Amino acid sequence: MGILENKARARLFYKYLSKVYDQVNPFVWNEGMRTEALGMLDIEPDDRVLDIGCGTGFATEGLLDRVDEVHGLDQSVHQMEKAWAKFGKNDGPVRFYRGDAERLPFKTDSFDLVWSSGSIEYWPHPVRALREIRRITKPGGQALIVGPNYPESGVMQRVADSIMLFYDAEEADRMFSEAGYEDIEHRLMGPTYDPDVAITTVARVPE
Repeated sequence: MGILENKARARLFYKYLSKVYDQVNPFVWNEGMRTEALGMLDIEPDDRVLDIGCGTGFATEGLLDRVDEVHGLDQSVHQMEKAWAKFGKNDGPVRFYRGDAERLPFKTDSFDLVWSSGSIEYWPHPVRALREIRRITKPGGQALIVGPNYPESGVMQRVADSIMLFYDAEEADRMFSEAGYEDIEHRLMGPTYDPDVAITTVARVPE
């Protein structure tokens, strides 16, 4: 398990990263990638949508182009403070929650769609979290997860494994299947200088 697959360390990491996150993020997760990921979804304006690991609200902004309201959850108050500045803390189009992907504070079958980008790599138990996402997603609904693609170089693999969760399509298949999803689809994405840096998975909750 990597050093940032620890919730306390991850919170501390984002306490400092939050100060520059919006300036750094486009180098690994940009608007074009977000738009491509949104295109993988069956999404309607009145869908009830949750953004897990919403952070400063980059994905949330894209989701708000498609739906009227988004629910955003994050464990880092420092990240959410940046999002509150964009959307309002209590009276905007986003309802915010501080919480944990492995223990989601929502009732079963609460959402039509759950999105999470740049968060799974910090989950100590990703299959457990994916099962929680399936629990709160309505039958027939979708989950979209964006995480870091596993490097090809042996040296970079060792570095990646020491930091946080990196995984390939085969491992994504295993995790999503074990968590009970179907219609699992993966797509590699990235900026032009590193087009395979991220792996985006869309899967459906069985009817």
